[in-house]
Parts: sequence; structure tokens; C-alpha cells
Amino acid sequence: MDKSYARLGLYIDGAWRDAATSAPIIDPATGEEIGRVPHASVADLDAALAAAQRGFDAWSAMGVDRRTPILKKAVSLLRDRAETIGAIMSREQGKPTAEGTAEVLRSAALLEWDIEEGRRLYGRIIPGAAGMANSVVRLPIGPVAAFTPWNFPASIPARKLGALAAGCSVILKAAEETPGTACEMVRCFEEAGLPAGALNLVFGNPAQISAYLIASPVIRMVTLTGSVPVGKLVAAQAAAEMKPAVMELGGHAPVIVCADAAPETVARAAVMAKFRNAGQICTCPTRFFVHRSLYERFLSTFADGARSLRVGPGSDPQSQMGPLATERRVEAVDSLIADAIGRGARLVAGGTRRKGPGYYYEPTILADVPPGSRALHEEPFGPIALVLAFDELEEAIAAANAVPYALASYAFTDSARNIDLLTRTLDAGLLSVNHFGASQPEGPFGGVKDSGLGQEGGIEGLHAFTTLKYIQLKTAA
Repeated sequence: MDKSYARLGLYIDGAWRDAATSAPIIDPATGEEIGRVPHASVADLDAALAAAQRGFDAWSAMGVDRRTPILKKAVSLLRDRAETIGAIMSREQGKPTAEGTAEVLRSAALLEWDIEEGRRLYGRIIPGAAGMANSVVRLPIGPVAAFTPWNFPASIPARKLGALAAGCSVILKAAEETPGTACEMVRCFEEAGLPAGALNLVFGNPAQISAYLIASPVIRMVTLTGSVPVGKLVAAQAAAEMKPAVMELGGHAPVIVCADAAPETVARAAVMAKFRNAGQICTCPTRFFVHRSLYERFLSTFADGARSLRVGPGSDPQSQMGPLATERRVEAVDSLIADAIGRGARLVAGGTRRKGPGYYYEPTILADVPPGSRALHEEPFGPIALVLAFDELEEAIAAANAVPYALASYAFTDSARNIDLLTRTLDAGLLSVNHFGASQPEGPFGGVKDSGLGQEGGIEGLHAFTTLKYIQLKTAA
């Protein structure tokens, strides 16, 4: 156990506590245990639920004028500690420390936008009959159960913690693989003066905790980022309790490179976009549909860039891609690549696990991938890029739409006709044209089809943590 790694614990009712049981935390760069994550008991969950109710009563009653300075202080602390938290994130998740630091700073930006917009959760006045005053007010929905994964252990919780800006309390069930990041984030809110119970942090068996929290009458809203199967299960549990839910689930993002694009420029940009966080990103560009006239030029530049990436431990400033987060991710990536090659795909770069300790996998590019390949239909969630040629844009759009995922999408073209066609017919919650950016704090973030339900980010995301009340006041006899 590495004592320099992070201080871990459950955070319930404004206090840190240990747990009777725990599980190992593995450094993906070495495969060695660096700590143990505490697992909440039923008694711990009951305490968190009771605290969340008390915390909501106190926090929502404070009013936006008193809540805002506390939340801004927490954001300031996050920024001050970005490098420290980024290093912790690198140890437990694998990404380069610089990426971890940048993620913490992005988390601060996400929270800051919600905090500012929380001051503008406006209702409206509705004209009515004489003697009647009709209005709509927007109120915090209540205690929120938030479930987050390991791939972005700071920025994804930050989206959920926007609920605090709406006046809600939160029980955060963060990922067991990356507890140190979550604990350090919660400490920022604790030290900023957040009232006891407004934010609670638990870890443990995901299925048991989600079922227990969602079934509790204390919880009034559910938000989850995770896989499609888990999201469907949690959404069904929430629906059974008539509780609203926001589900941000998997993706298998297409990239359509039209005939008027600059193939080498797009390919060079694609290298860092594809292999950032070792491809473990729900918005990660994965299926590259390239116009046949540009195909070989794009593929050559893309492959050269992938082969030149420096793969190593996140603690090494020279590393451009770290290890995969877990052994099971390595096995899953290996299986998808073997299946595609077995069906006739052409291996252009990578394709092997690096020898030695840790969960390293070479950045991999497969060309001419046959339609039946699993990698074309299952989210790879790893450093795999699939490249295919097309002749007509409609053909590329049809292929892009031929999966149940519809989260992020990317296109490169200067043609107004192409942009119009892509906007109208490409299945996706997000479309980025001529760049690989997928989201920003001001805009809504969410998918359609199997990729999700509802929106995070933007005013739509903040509204998800509120409920409407229509008031009809008779002012005259």
C-alpha cells in the first residue's frame, strides 16, 4: 500500500469514516496495489440517505446568495489543487498527469458555469384572467443519487455536482477504481464550508448501492454515466419509482472525412483525439469513414502518427498515452482486434499488448474492416481506430447510423450542402464539424438511441436538477 497515494474514506453527514470492508486499488502502470477503497455497508447508506435529506433541507433553504460563495470557494480550491489531484488521478486511472491536471481544471470550469447559471434559474409570469396572477417557479428537485465511472473521475462527477448549484443535495457513488480523485474533490467542498449532508460520498458494490439508493423515498432524481446495459438497468429502477433520470451512456463516434477535406490535417488531429485517455472516452472518435479519393493519404498519415506516440506511465512527462485502466480492458481490446483481423481487416498500426508490467496496449489502427466485425458494432473503449472508405456521403451516413449508439459524431467538410445533410440525417446528440471538440460547459451534452436519456451541461443540464411548480393566485374577488 502506497501511503503517498491519497487519503480515502466515505464522506457522510460532513465527516469522514472508515468501512468494515474494502477492496484493492491497482495502479494500471504497474499492476500493483496502491491502496484500498472502503465499501459502504447498508448502515452507511442509511446514514447517507438521512444526511442527504437533512442536507437538502438546509442547503435549499440557504438561498442562492449564500450558496454561491461556498461553491465558488470549492472551485477555487479545485483549481489550486489541480496538479496534486491530477497526479492522484494518474496513479489510479493511468492517464498522463498533464491530462489529469487538465481534467481537474475542466471540472472547475464545468462547476463554475453551473454556479453562475444557478443564479438565473428563472421562472415566468403567465398572463391570465383579471384578478388572477399566474406564475411558474423552478425549485430544486431534492436529494440526487449520482453514479460515476472511472474514465474521467473528476469531470464526470463535476457534471453531477452541478446539482448543488440548483440547491439539491447529492449522494455521489464514485468509481471504486478511482476513489482518490473523488475524495480530493469532496475535500474541496468540505473545506469551502458546504453544510453537512449536502454532499455525501460512498463506494462499494455498484449494483447493490444503486438499487438501495434508488428505492429510497429520500432520493428524488437519479443521474448516471456508464455503459448501456448498466444505464438501462438503472433507468428501469428509477422508472419503477417514478423518479426522473439522466443517463449518459456509451458511444461509438463516427468521423466522416468528406472529399473536400484536407486528409493529412485531419489525420494528424485524429491521432491525439483518438488516443487521448487510451481511447477510454464515450465521445472518442472511433469509426473513420474517409472518402475514397483521400483514403490512402489519410491512412498513411494516421498510421505514422499512431506509431510515433510515446506510450508510458502517466507520471512520465514524455508519455502521450498511458496504460488502459484495468486488465479486463486489455482483454476486451485484444478480443475485438483478433475478431476483426480474423474476418479480414488490415492491421496498419499497433495490435499488440506491450510486454512487461502494467496494462499497456499499442495505439491500433485497422483498415478495410469487414461489416460483421464486432469492433464496428461494440464500443471498443480502448485505443482502436477503424478506417473505411466511402464513395457517396449518403453511404457514409447510413453506415454511421447502423449502430445503436448515437452520442458524439464528427465531420470534416467545407460544403454547406454536406453540413446540412449531416445535421439533418446523422444520428447523434453532438455533431462537431471541422474539429474534434465534443462538449463545453455552456452547451447540452447527451446522446440519443442507446447512448442516453436527457442532457448534462448547459441550461438543460441544470434544469434536470429542478422541478416546476405552477402557481395560480387569485388576487381579487
